[in-house]
Amino acid sequence: MSELASRRILLGVTGGVAAYKAAELARLLVKAGADVQVVMTEAATRFVTPVTLQALVGRAVLTDMWDASVPNNMAHIEASRDREIVVVAPATAGFLAKLAHGFADDLLSALCLARECPLLVAPAMNRQMWEHPATQRNVATLRADGVAVVGPAAGDQACGETGLGRMSEPADIYAELVALLAPKTLAGKRVLVTAGPTFEPIDTVRGITNLSSGKMGYAVAQAAAEAGAEVTLVSGPTALPTPPRVARVDVTTAREMRDAVLARAPGTDIFIAVAAVADYHVVGAKDHKIKKRAGEAPTLTLAENPDILGEVASLPRPPFCVGFAAETENLREYAQAKRKKKGIPLLAANLAQEAFGADDNALTLFDDHGEHVLPRAPKIRLARELVGHIARMLAPR
Repeated sequence: MSELASRRILLGVTGGVAAYKAAELARLLVKAGADVQVVMTEAATRFVTPVTLQALVGRAVLTDMWDASVPNNMAHIEASRDREIVVVAPATAGFLAKLAHGFADDLLSALCLARECPLLVAPAMNRQMWEHPATQRNVATLRADGVAVVGPAAGDQACGETGLGRMSEPADIYAELVALLAPKTLAGKRVLVTAGPTFEPIDTVRGITNLSSGKMGYAVAQAAAEAGAEVTLVSGPTALPTPPRVARVDVTTAREMRDAVLARAPGTDIFIAVAAVADYHVVGAKDHKIKKRAGEAPTLTLAENPDILGEVASLPRPPFCVGFAAETENLREYAQAKRKKKGIPLLAANLAQEAFGADDNALTLFDDHGEHVLPRAPKIRLARELVGHIARMLAPR
């Protein structure tokens, strides 16, 4: 089941060229099973028609403050009363100014003022309008009032210029909605996550690494942030984008990852070691490219890398530690042995050949109460289930 299934969302659309993206956002929400009501300003109808959005969401689009079909003839009150969240995308500079100063001269601005649910806005405007001190003051006011702001993004604009001001992509707004509506089971917690592979150099162009994509660790970081935690992600080399509301620290080698983790472990509530850390590094790695010589193969001397999870778990006051085990066989036996050796409360295990690089996976969680099987699913869904399991384990504490 989708994370937004049956969630009641009001989508507001204002008059900017990015209004065409509202159709894609509406499609994503409906595909996820959300109940979507669209409200458009008069200016928005100049860019995309109400008929288009009505066809996408399957219900009449509201545009008129005086719509007689609405109970009590009070659309500005009734439209938001059964909604769980209002999202305005795009939100123009003029509309942001209205919200910041409490003006309510059309249906959308009035219902935003009268709402009793959270509000998310996705600004979209020319870069000079975004950078103008008045707009920045208005956005700061909205944030101070508890309004969530996603974007804007940087890039090419309809005016032919380039810079900040583009509306965030519908998929990014969707992800922000998921985060805002997710139960805040880790609110107030500080979470440290490792992800990705490490790369151990042989020389300046070669090294030892593995096939980890980092997708599972990034999904765990995202899920923890959605659950309200303050998340730091220590990442080995990947091409993945940083999840929203996550602080990222880039490292390359296992020893760099260890240093980054131990510097942040004190004061951390939860440590989730997802990274596929190389077991060994090359002793005496060269600071130049080793030239190939016919008939001669270089000999590499390896030394064991630090046990990052073991070191954190052995701290005088360790955080709640969660380990990951990627095995190719004997999953249950090896996972249980690893959890016992590390002395940690929870370990998630999977088969490496089924997980590395894939967008979905299956996990088995091992704790003091036994095994908990999470059937194959997208990694972000598994990450949310893992975070929920951690929250339940922490609750009695």
